[in-house]
Amino acid sequence: MNNETLIYTEKELCKTCYTCVRGCPAKAIRIYQGQAEVIKERCINCGNCVLMCRRGAKKVKTDVEKAVELMKSGSKIAVCVAPSFPVEFGDIGAMRFVGMLRKVGFEYVCEVAFGADIVSLQYRRLVNENPDKKYISSACPAVVNYVRKYYPSLVKNLAPVVSPMIASSRVMKNFYGDDIKIIFVGPCIAKKMEIQNYTSSVEIALTFKEMKEVFNRFGVSEANSVDSYFDPPYPAKGVLYPIGRGLLNASEFEDDILSGRFMSASGLENFTEALKNIEKGDIKSQFIDLLCCDGCIMGPGISTDNSKYSREEMVRLYSKDKYFNMKINDWEEWITRFRDMDYYVEYTPEDLNESQPSKEEIKKMLEKMGKYRVEDELNCGACGYSSCVEHASAMIKGLAESEMCLPYTIEQLKLTADELKESYNQLSKTKQALVQSEKLASMGQLAASIAHELNNPLGIIMLYSKIMQEDIKPDNPIYNDVKVLVEQTERCKKIVSSLLNFARKNKPIFKKTDISLLIENYLKIFEKKDNIKIDFSGEGNVFSEVDSDQITQVLSNLVTNAVEAMPGGGTIKIRVYKDGKNSVFSISDTGCGIKEENMKKIFEPFFTTKQIGKGTGLGLAVSYGIIKAHKGSIEIKSNADPNKGPTGTEFIVRLPCLETAEKSVKTDVLKHI
Repeated sequence: MNNETLIYTEKELCKTCYTCVRGCPAKAIRIYQGQAEVIKERCINCGNCVLMCRRGAKKVKTDVEKAVELMKSGSKIAVCVAPSFPVEFGDIGAMRFVGMLRKVGFEYVCEVAFGADIVSLQYRRLVNENPDKKYISSACPAVVNYVRKYYPSLVKNLAPVVSPMIASSRVMKNFYGDDIKIIFVGPCIAKKMEIQNYTSSVEIALTFKEMKEVFNRFGVSEANSVDSYFDPPYPAKGVLYPIGRGLLNASEFEDDILSGRFMSASGLENFTEALKNIEKGDIKSQFIDLLCCDGCIMGPGISTDNSKYSREEMVRLYSKDKYFNMKINDWEEWITRFRDMDYYVEYTPEDLNESQPSKEEIKKMLEKMGKYRVEDELNCGACGYSSCVEHASAMIKGLAESEMCLPYTIEQLKLTADELKESYNQLSKTKQALVQSEKLASMGQLAASIAHELNNPLGIIMLYSKIMQEDIKPDNPIYNDVKVLVEQTERCKKIVSSLLNFARKNKPIFKKTDISLLIENYLKIFEKKDNIKIDFSGEGNVFSEVDSDQITQVLSNLVTNAVEAMPGGGTIKIRVYKDGKNSVFSISDTGCGIKEENMKKIFEPFFTTKQIGKGTGLGLAVSYGIIKAHKGSIEIKSNADPNKGPTGTEFIVRLPCLETAEKSVKTDVLKHI
């Protein structure tokens, strides 16, 4: 047998919609790395995947070139046409279609329907001679392939009779000479493999679609052709084969519902379900006619998009005309002449049934897709399999992937989206931190330059103004002016000192520090005003690796701001606690709060909401830089609108806990090794 792949996937067109998986009765399509692949060993060549693929990604190996070469070879070429041809070429008429075939170069144009008459005769003989045996029709090659591969126990029930195509080709060889080359034209893709797998007189099997291409290659059309008749032998009821129950009618298997002696099932779901019931012993019929397609009129080699019922009517009208105009004597003579030829074939099993995965294996695979309970198995069919269990089984066999499960994929996408959102938020924060750091760095350089330029002149002014203050008596009219000069010069010196502190960014000296104890010690030296209440509460064992002096500077800046935000008095709450991997201290006040439009600028150097002369706008910028140097974060919450609740501001500082800090330090060390 030939193992050449007949149906394949054009990967560039495949969008992995799993429609082909859903429509394949043999589950011969594997999804691998997001691409649908046809498994040739499992494929029955029914072509349903070709019909179902809206993208046209499923392709069939074409034999047009081979046919054209054979037509040009000079050999005597004959064609046998399947009885479903009125569906494809009914618009031009049977006689004009025959004329087009002759114009291409076919010397003999015969109907496969006569071969169907011969096969029907063989079926009748089998049933009559073996009344106790159950037979399955063997006219459909896709059904035969399916039985051989997936129901090997039923191979013995396949009627040992060749298909109408092969029977017709043998009759033609006998009638017109053994030297003729025969091409089959029909709606079936599986015929291409049938002529290779079994002893056949047919050289090439073309679909109706391919025959249209051949017409185009030879420039043949309805307009440049003339009407012609088919060549004998002419058929009788064999023309009914492409319609459901047509084989039973042609074989004169007359039956009533009560006896159930004969049965017919066509279509993917119906024929597979019928085989399942036959194997179980639920079907008692003696002869079962099975068709993979919903009748040959629905074959994948047909290009028309007419409905099934419209196609049936086309074949029925042609059959009626053919049957009532046939010469019965000639037909009987031909039947007598050819009925005793060899039409026997022996079908052998090709068992592809694999051992099924255990319940435990399936359970584990389902759990990997988040299906822990029976209720989680939605059986939605989006994956192409009828149930979640069937999908899990296919995954174990290497035929499917977890991404085919739509609910699972949606859940994974949600998780990924959440992770991406979290990553985006982290990146946004990092970006803000980088922008702030760059801003602080440039402002630091500016501050250092300004401080350097101002420091010397201020020192001279300070020196001489103090000398003047010492030399002038308090009752002198300019004494107060000199006093103001000294005070403002001292203020300028403090500003310059702040600028230098901001610019220096001293490298932290990390030591294990109890945060609660650090704040407690700071509060001991804090000069508290009478109208300010301090509410401090700290958990024990809240340790971090910090520079105590720098964190104390942050505390001083935050507490000072809180005090200045409450000129009329109020409460400062200080809390220390652990939050996951962070040591946290928060400082809140009951002051006027910060307006929303100022929140984004609060850590910018030289930005202040205080009155002129009351602040430099560097305290929070310095604090921000210190906390970032400690790999921590500083967050601000504030309400300046009394209508929304109590006003006030809270600063929340997070520093890595001791364990986290140690890991971070180790990581930094490793990076520099």
